[in-house]
Amino acid sequence: MKTVYINCSPKKRFCASSYFLFLQSLFVGGTKVTEKLRTPADYTRILDQFHDAQTVVFCVPLYVDGIPSHVLRFMEVMEGFCKANEVHLHVYCIANNGFIEGRQNEPLMQSFEHFCSRAGLTWGGGVGIGGGVMLNVTRILFIVNIGLLLLNTVLSVIRTGVFFPKDAWVSFGESTALLVFFNLGVLFYLGRMGRFIRKSAVSGKKYTRIMVPSFLFILFADVFFIIISLFEGGLFRGWLAKKQPTEQ
Repeated sequence: MKTVYINCSPKKRFCASSYFLFLQSLFVGGTKVTEKLRTPADYTRILDQFHDAQTVVFCVPLYVDGIPSHVLRFMEVMEGFCKANEVHLHVYCIANNGFIEGRQNEPLMQSFEHFCSRAGLTWGGGVGIGGGVMLNVTRILFIVNIGLLLLNTVLSVIRTGVFFPKDAWVSFGESTALLVFFNLGVLFYLGRMGRFIRKSAVSGKKYTRIMVPSFLFILFADVFFIIISLFEGGLFRGWLAKKQPTEQ
């Protein structure tokens, strides 16, 4: 069984879609191929993978309550390709958004379902994830914690000769437990969908979210996006960006 995973995020690196595809791949066996969809230059490479594939899993960020435009253009090409080459795939979708509720991905899921009906493909269902941006941040923080653990271990060996500093490992264990807790819903539903993918069966649409109370999510999200916008010039881009002279 060959499964093609398509990362549909337009971001070059550290995107939530790559994180969720990695988690999903843990629950699926057989041959697994991951492709990145960003521009029309990616079309031929991805479509070539469909000839001997049984399943394709899209991971798509929610843009304005729907599918990003670059993904829509690919789906139009994919429809013609599948019909012309008599390719019959089982299609699944992982949708994520920056809001708290995973159910806000419902319009995107409906679009994929209609696409499968039009293209003659089998709609297998999907998982809609809320708080995808924050979950991706927990992944990045976990990687940072691994680096800190290694650093503390090296320092402990140099100073005391102890290879397993207790405080460092306790701190790492706590951060790992917190990461798993935040991702419990995602892990459960991706694991469930993986079981259906292995059987080429219909899993239906399921929705989950980051495991934090809504009022805390809103507070953290506000602080996070303010910081990000400041670093990237988002709040002041209109004031600080260089203006091009306009002809009168």
